[in-house]
Amino acid sequence: MNAMPTTSHHRRTGRWPLAALALAVAAATSPLVAVAQTAAGTSPPAPNGTTPLSLNLSQAYRAALEQDAVIGAAEAAAAARRERLPQARAQLLPNISASASRSRNDLESVQPGLTGEPFRSEQKYTSSSRALTIRQPLYRPFNYADYQQAKAQVEDANATLDKELQNVAVRVSGAYLEGLLAQDQLALVLAQKEAYTTQLDAARKRFAAGAGVRTDIDEAQARVDMTIAQELEARQNLDYTKRQLQVMVNAPIARLAPVDPDKLRATAPDPGALLQWTDRAEQASPELRALRAQLEAARYEIEKARAGHKPTLDAIAQWSISDSDNVTRVNSRYDNKSIGVQLNVPIYAGGYVNSQVRQAVAEQERIQQALEATRRDLALRVEKEYRGLTEGALRIRALEQAVKSAEVMVHSNRRSFEAGSRTLVDILNAEQERVSAMRDLANARYLYMMSRIRLRALAGEADEQAVQEINAWLQP
Repeated sequence: MNAMPTTSHHRRTGRWPLAALALAVAAATSPLVAVAQTAAGTSPPAPNGTTPLSLNLSQAYRAALEQDAVIGAAEAAAAARRERLPQARAQLLPNISASASRSRNDLESVQPGLTGEPFRSEQKYTSSSRALTIRQPLYRPFNYADYQQAKAQVEDANATLDKELQNVAVRVSGAYLEGLLAQDQLALVLAQKEAYTTQLDAARKRFAAGAGVRTDIDEAQARVDMTIAQELEARQNLDYTKRQLQVMVNAPIARLAPVDPDKLRATAPDPGALLQWTDRAEQASPELRALRAQLEAARYEIEKARAGHKPTLDAIAQWSISDSDNVTRVNSRYDNKSIGVQLNVPIYAGGYVNSQVRQAVAEQERIQQALEATRRDLALRVEKEYRGLTEGALRIRALEQAVKSAEVMVHSNRRSFEAGSRTLVDILNAEQERVSAMRDLANARYLYMMSRIRLRALAGEADEQAVQEINAWLQP
């Protein structure tokens, strides 16, 4: 039996697979769904008196886009990194600066006199200066490479944000389905508890009438005791999973729309479409887009490092006015206008530039290898989710038939028990086999649903339309 994959950190040893137990109820019988909805009424207390919400998957996804703190942080990070582009562009545009100063001067001078005695004089005057300077870079290879690098870094920021937006669809879908699984698990435990209790009462009556054995009572009592323990765990898990989704939507959860097995039609994709999905993922995957942008930025980082060996050329225009700017020209005024170019040629930096170039080349190689490794891993992940759809559809159909056969076996054992050819233990074992078949069917359905949304996310298509596709399989 396949264990249900889980993305949460609260897995406990010995717990029944959530996916198997929960979706089994929705797949098998609608009365259990009603039990689950009643049992789920004990939702976590609402903070600040907020009314708990009843959400379907699409509503939870839209709420998470607005309220999820992870998305909020990713959007703020992208906005901060986008400012890199106007900052780099500014280094290529004219720079205009103005300066002004005003000073009060007290000049005391001592000079030899005609008689040999020192002659002292004191003069107080005010001096000032004003200047307007315009500098336009003409040739600055570092600044140009920095501008091109900034464009690549903005693309990296946008791709990283897109990756988080794809992930929110997967996270919300996983948390929502896990909540449904916990909700349906509780319904299954309650239904089992009721069935075992009925069998226990019947065994006691038969024993009191002299037609039964003590072993039947003990066996039924053991099953009842087990379901009581499982009920406590199921209720705790239901509260936790609701809180897990509550963190994303920032609102208390009262009820989740359950899965409608009649709407869930598992279909296998075209066997020849795997290559198409792989190509789509390699072209549109936000993860690969971000790495390609990082590789482009690394190339321009090399250009920036090599620019340390290249000259720079600026055009400069200046207009300055000065009054009494030196002691020999007190009470004078100068108005100076100049225009020209400034050339700066680096000669020797002690090997610093060469070291920067080697460092940038090594960083480029690192990103190149990371891109190739991610591309290969992406192909594997696409194939895994694609096979999850292909094999999942076949497994679902096989397990649906297995559930029907198990139900027939339960009915046959009950009839045989009434005829005296089967014992109560045979009925309980048949019930357990039916539950196991339902558990496996539910597990297959859960894997199929998550494979669809994960495959779309790998191809950069996990948007509201993809979520709506899953939402269409839920009850209104």
